[in-house]
Formats: sequence, structure tokens, C-alpha cells
Amino acid sequence: MKKVYYLKTCSTCIRILKELNLSSDFVLQDIKTEPITVKQLEAMHALSGSYEALFSKRSKLYKEMGLKDQNLTEKDFKHYILEHYTFLSRPVFIIDNNIFIGNSKKNVEAVKAATS
Repeated sequence: MKKVYYLKTCSTCIRILKELNLSSDFVLQDIKTEPITVKQLEAMHALSGSYEALFSKRSKLYKEMGLKDQNLTEKDFKHYILEHYTFLSRPVFIIDNNIFIGNSKKNVEAVKAATS
């Protein structure tokens, strides 16, 4: 399976997708118009090993809701990601049985290597 969870309104996601120039066998899912399902999130968790790894602590809501001052559990991370799309660290690439989370340069290079 080749899938990308991204946000169409996120300039960073769009820049990365253009830079990677992915083949047509990738399925793109805009998480704002097509929210992540429990099953999809659990599949991402199985590949990443934790919900915290999938959670964006840079989200505006993270600070607004005072979550940075709380001791969040894996269950909390899962709940918030399912509750609002901005809590997913984006983009998330799933290539076969590998997952690449976020927009770091190192991560984008790893996706490039996996798709070439």
C-alpha cells in the first residue's frame, strides 16, 4: 500500500508532495475533507509503535487547549488525533510496511529513498 495523509490547505504538505513528485499509485487523503478513521489510525499506530509519534505538538490547538501542561497518555493522543485533524503530524506516508511521519528534511529524504 502507498498512501499519504496530508492537508490540502497546508503549504508545507503541498511543497513536499510537489518535491517528491509521487507516482500515480499513491492514494492521497486530505484529512480535513476525509477524516481519519479509527481503523486507519490504528494501522498507523501498528507501524509507528505509538500514538505520540503521530501527534503534532506544534498544533495551535495543543497550546490553546492547555494540553502541553498535561501529562497525556497514549489513549489521550489517539483521542485527540481522531477528534481534530490538526493533531496529526503531517504529512504521513505509508509505503508498504513503512511509515514516515512529519515534514523534517530527514523524513522527506527517507521517503525519496523509499520511492526511488
